[in-house]
Amino acid sequence: MPDPTMDPAREGRRLSRSFGWLALLGGVLVVAGLVGLVYTGVATLTSMWLFGWLLLVGGLVGLLHAVQNRGSSFFWLGVVVAALNLAAGVVVLRHPEGTAEALTMFAALLFLTGGVFRLVGSVVVRGPQFGWTLLQGAFGLLLGLLVLFDWPHSSVYVLGTFFSLALLFDGLGLLATGIGGRRIVSLVADKTSKPSDEEQEQSQD
Repeated sequence: MPDPTMDPAREGRRLSRSFGWLALLGGVLVVAGLVGLVYTGVATLTSMWLFGWLLLVGGLVGLLHAVQNRGSSFFWLGVVVAALNLAAGVVVLRHPEGTAEALTMFAALLFLTGGVFRLVGSVVVRGPQFGWTLLQGAFGLLLGLLVLFDWPHSSVYVLGTFFSLALLFDGLGLLATGIGGRRIVSLVADKTSKPSDEEQEQSQD
């Protein structure tokens, strides 16, 4: 006896709604990313506020987890890590501009060191990906120098730009998944709703 809860039409509508919500979320993220690319200063402050609140929430969750496992040997380590997260979250929320400057300097140093290592490694090894690795190293070195030479003013737009690009690409991915999923569900529903040749012959008989 067929299970009424496994109705293909109902499941198709449910999947279609789920993919629709996914596409809607992707569209919202795309719009947020585009707005952030226009107002990079606001996007930088927003990313700092989100970062600070994530540290606070992570610290509180870690502290509760440590208290629940206070008899274990990792109790004090969990407490210390949670306290550090809480302290870092408070600092970020109270000084978002200073935090953005520090993180921008850190990002510039990462670009510089990564670019130098890629350049040196590509010249020394000269593997099959020599040209691509050399290009990556040169781009990373140039980007690090540009950010570093314009520091601390670069902290106004660098993190906001990265944050907005992340929102934009994540939104495009969700949008493509949602639209593609709805199309696939629609195609499957159309095929299952049409009677097969054997069923048509049986109905004619």
